[in-house]
Amino acid sequence: MKRLAAIALLLALGSTAHAESCTKSREYLLGSLAGDLPMPPQAYEALFKTCIAASKMANVNDAYMLKDGGVAVAPKQDSVSATASTLAQFCDNYPRATLRFLSRRELMVKKSVLDIIRMSSDASTSCKKIKGIS
Repeated sequence: MKRLAAIALLLALGSTAHAESCTKSREYLLGSLAGDLPMPPQAYEALFKTCIAASKMANVNDAYMLKDGGVAVAPKQDSVSATASTLAQFCDNYPRATLRFLSRRELMVKKSVLDIIRMSSDASTSCKKIKGIS
């Protein structure tokens, strides 16, 4: 029984840790540390909810809100099938959003949350385009 309680505690702490980067992203963006924002503050509040949901996905190690309105994730596995599965799940849930996968190299170069939130999601294909939504 103690083992089961310990596992449940670790899982709960793990999901809190994932949400921490979404919270830090929001604080930087709405606290004006990222400079002028291209979207209204309400849009970042909605993006925060998307970020939290993305952080809880099976193949996501961490998630961040991007200044341009995308969500960046650090995947647990970099395989094509794992990435495709994560993207499909994300786009099914958020068909008007954009998901950007962070490479290990990018995570090593980008030392802070502020560096990550300033990244562009332009190189990523939006869910709108993937799903054929105009």
